[in-house]
Amino acid sequence: MGYSRKAQIGLLVGPVVAILFYFFLPPSLSPSARTLAAILSWVVTYWITEPIPLPVTALLGTSLCVVMGLGSMKAIFSAYAHPIIFLFIGSFFLAEALVVHGLDKRFGLWFLSQKWVGAHPIRVFVVMGITVAILSMWISNTAATALMLPIALGVLTTMHGTEKKPGGYETGFLLFVAYGAGVGGVATIIGTPPNLIGVGLLAEQAHLSISFLTWFAIGLPLAIVMLAVTSVVLLKLHPPPPVLPNFLDSLTVQRASLGRWSIGERHACMAFGIAVCLWIVPGLLSAWLGEEHSIVTWFARHLPKELVPIVVAGLLFFLPINFSQGMFTLSWKQAVNINWGTILLFGGGIAFGHLMVETQLAHVIGEGLVGIFGVQSVWGLTAMSIMTAIVLTELASNTAAASMLVPVVIAIAQAADMSPIPPTLGACMGASLAFVLPVSTPPNAIVYGTGLVPVTSMVRAGLVLDILGGVLIFIMLKVFCPILGLL
Repeated sequence: MGYSRKAQIGLLVGPVVAILFYFFLPPSLSPSARTLAAILSWVVTYWITEPIPLPVTALLGTSLCVVMGLGSMKAIFSAYAHPIIFLFIGSFFLAEALVVHGLDKRFGLWFLSQKWVGAHPIRVFVVMGITVAILSMWISNTAATALMLPIALGVLTTMHGTEKKPGGYETGFLLFVAYGAGVGGVATIIGTPPNLIGVGLLAEQAHLSISFLTWFAIGLPLAIVMLAVTSVVLLKLHPPPPVLPNFLDSLTVQRASLGRWSIGERHACMAFGIAVCLWIVPGLLSAWLGEEHSIVTWFARHLPKELVPIVVAGLLFFLPINFSQGMFTLSWKQAVNINWGTILLFGGGIAFGHLMVETQLAHVIGEGLVGIFGVQSVWGLTAMSIMTAIVLTELASNTAAASMLVPVVIAIAQAADMSPIPPTLGACMGASLAFVLPVSTPPNAIVYGTGLVPVTSMVRAGLVLDILGGVLIFIMLKVFCPILGLL
């Protein structure tokens, strides 16, 4: 693939931008805020242009903060051990177990094989999107797309044999696989890194806690509506054929190849179910018994949402597949395959967010942007954060976009004496709408790599869905935030 022109330019421009920021920012800024702004401008430039890996940029950026005297190493690097980091790690372990034992593929094939789906092209189209979205609620959108792509290509092969032409139903079908993964990630707090970034920074900077159930109450309806809108748009742009020949026979063969449920599948499914229950039950108890009840406070103190996946994932290393041979549901060799880069990137985002508050840089940026955009209400700020997130996530990874935007959004809300929750959730959810370009998100790149998705088709559908998605996020937040007491 080589070193892109964008990366080459970014490598040189980053330090130049930092120097310009340091010397040309208003003199009213404190020395520490000026230094941090210069470092952040360098980091953001590298996050957008990617001349070096994103996690390395985060590590080097936080290291530079220590070198420049913005804090001790212990204070700055403590962000990499934030409780949300362990929510990441444990959730990744659980997702890895599902993938290792093929439970994700079994679920996908089972869903597509239901009698009510049949061989009807529109139903198959819709169910494919629903399946990848449900998978993406619990495993990474990249993994969900990579899993469902062979199945999707198999469907297309049964339709047209080896001759498939880009631009028609095939294009819409594959785009729905990619877009469905992005939409599904919005539904749960662990569905995609921006969600966790928002929750973590709200807790860190605003001392506000968002439970798994609270996020789910907003994210799931949004994902359902967004998935429906996406399917309508793609079917309108890429109409389906009248019938899918041999589709059911192909699925039957694939399901038969899976065989009976293995011990590993049962163990992974059990652990996953326990984790979901422990995430949801405290929220239900709180609604039923009240937040001050002894049972609710016990859960909050002894089994917070960040600890749940660590404890449950630990079971995977105890539950045996073959005890005499020392084979367990998850081995460390398998566990190390999780995305450590995302974890490091997120740690850097928390560190920068904390430093922005500590140096008052976030407050200065917040007041400045309020003045520029004339934001007078929490909903005006929410609309601005959604729009900005959608633009940023087309230029940088959704994780980097959220890491850049969320601390600023929280600072603006606090400077204007507004609730930071709706605009923060808007920024996180908007960061998942990376639909326009192949480089915007890995699922887009994966389906583009098939050769059946022209860039023009992706851009056309993506622009429409970015606009509609932004509007839907705003509407859902405006409806559900007051109901859930998030204002």
